[in-house]
Amino acid sequence: MDTSRDLVIERILKAPRAALWRCWSEPDLLRRWFCPEPWRVSEAQMELRPGGRFRTVMNGPNGEVVDSTGVYLDVVAGERLVFTDAFVKAWEPSQKPFMTATITLAEAAGGTRYVARAAHWSEADRKAHEDMGFMEGWGKVAGQLEAVAASL
Repeated sequence: MDTSRDLVIERILKAPRAALWRCWSEPDLLRRWFCPEPWRVSEAQMELRPGGRFRTVMNGPNGEVVDSTGVYLDVVAGERLVFTDAFVKAWEPSQKPFMTATITLAEAAGGTRYVARAAHWSEADRKAHEDMGFMEGWGKVAGQLEAVAASL
């Protein structure tokens, strides 16, 4: 598999896998951690099934609004989520796909092995996402996810 267009965060999170899954599958919990502070999520819609909608509205500290809509491609409860912005609903193609994300959770000594992979449509998209601060932003979000999950 060609991974040259992927960006990956991998961590051992000190939280139970079931709690991390809840954070990824319950809109009220997702809103608490999904974007790096001081950004926040004002809206989250999740239909956890292949073809189901995944939408977030993120708000920045200076009035920025990022409305992201996509669909789930694969859902394996407690283990894996795959979602993409290549489709806006059901199987209706989006205007400009950017990435497909794969989240995997597995038991590990000391916690849960968490892998977040963003696979991009082009090397230019991967580079743009990297330049946006992927490693720092998604890394900070992993810490926020860990804190919320550990509090459940």
